[in-house]
Amino acid sequence: MRSFLLCCFLIPFVLSAQENYEIQVYASPTMTKGQTIFELHSNYTIQGGKDIVKGVLPSYHSVHETVEITHGITDNFELGFYLFTNYTPNHGWKIIGTHIRPRIAAPDKWKLPVGLSLSAEIGWQSAQYSAETFNLEIRPIIDKTFGNLYLSLNPTLGVTLRSAEKVSAPAFAPNFKAAYAVSPKVSLGTEYYGDLGPLNQFEKLPEQNHALFLVADLYVDPKWEINFGPGFGLTDATDGFVMKLILGRRITWGKKNK
Repeated sequence: MRSFLLCCFLIPFVLSAQENYEIQVYASPTMTKGQTIFELHSNYTIQGGKDIVKGVLPSYHSVHETVEITHGITDNFELGFYLFTNYTPNHGWKIIGTHIRPRIAAPDKWKLPVGLSLSAEIGWQSAQYSAETFNLEIRPIIDKTFGNLYLSLNPTLGVTLRSAEKVSAPAFAPNFKAAYAVSPKVSLGTEYYGDLGPLNQFEKLPEQNHALFLVADLYVDPKWEINFGPGFGLTDATDGFVMKLILGRRITWGKKNK
């Protein structure tokens, strides 16, 4: 069993671009058993594309609001659900897709030197807002804390299941976070999001997506999750300037939550 799970974690390394709906680098721990977190991902594209490209609406001045609900099923397994909404000027506010995401973490008894978990996210989105209308995301998560320094790597693969264009090989979209705890309640850091294109033929650099966010995490209360900051596109294909905010509230069922 242990060998099987290790293979599940390592296969993606030898096997989509993250859009501006859920801009997050995952940590390895799963949600506590019996606990649910309700998150709102709010992202505003200040500088982005202004033209309709292959039927997909532009991102310029779009507001993305994503509701994420994640529940801890066991000590190392959780299930998440996403509802994506979008406001684009002259096109109004619309529900544009849903995803479901199971995730499993390596058991504590393995005593690994790093945190390790594996997420698989699948779902659909409207063709007006994404060329990929049905896709699968495979996200290994490796993280480690060194004193006040926290590092997390998500070498993500995006698998297109249905698209208006020709379906290509899985796309490599690595995410990385480095954050330093300046106090018990505040951590400052950077988050990198990339999409290099299909594994069998990476896109040319100007056509790849690379973005860097400067972020703060606030630990004002164990029940709350707060992450926010500006992001800057590093290539022509990437939205130039995006602001993001993640606001989450944890609830343990059967207990009084104030």
